[in-house]
Amino acid sequence: MMARRAPKLDKKQVVDAALRLLNEVGLEGLTLRAIARDLEVQAPALYWHFEGKQELLDEMATEMYRRMTAGPDLASGAGWQERLAAGNRALRAALLGYRDGAKVFSGSRFTGTEHAIQLEASLGMLVEAGFTLPQAVRATSTAYFFTLGFVTEEQGVEPLPGDRREGYDVDERAARMAAFPLAAAAGPDLFQNYDEGFEEGLALVIAGIEARYRVG
Repeated sequence: MMARRAPKLDKKQVVDAALRLLNEVGLEGLTLRAIARDLEVQAPALYWHFEGKQELLDEMATEMYRRMTAGPDLASGAGWQERLAAGNRALRAALLGYRDGAKVFSGSRFTGTEHAIQLEASLGMLVEAGFTLPQAVRATSTAYFFTLGFVTEEQGVEPLPGDRREGYDVDERAARMAAFPLAAAAGPDLFQNYDEGFEEGLALVIAGIEARYRVG
């Protein structure tokens, strides 16, 4: 009797395994060899799907985006300010779901054209509100860059929610910087209270867009 052959490994299995492993080892420890071990295959089997790590990261970022946009959209009656805020809140939540999620997302190129559906809707919403297309592009990209940068710094302190790196105790920091009272007192706003900090920063970005382009 012939032995049954193992199921053929597909690209989605590799990406799912990579995203799962990312939370255990972080971006630095995520290698094609480590993913192959997790899948119990030889590393060359992965090269049928990905020529290198960046190509894998591109597909990981795309899958993260797919999962983020799979939920319900904001009601169409909401104003552009709230829709833009809601989209960036969703992006932050998605990135925080993975160790080094912002680093994976940053600089990666989405595969396919699925992301164009949401981009088209976002730009269309702003154009309908009175933005020119270049203004709409600048508004969405500025809010996106803020969110991506914020989460990158946030995950530098807390790789996963509740998992705080050593060296970021604000009381110890304040003691070391006692000769610089304003800088010392800034610690909690810099390295704690990330939810409040994100909301305030996002509100500043959106208020700036509204004031700059005079679109209410």
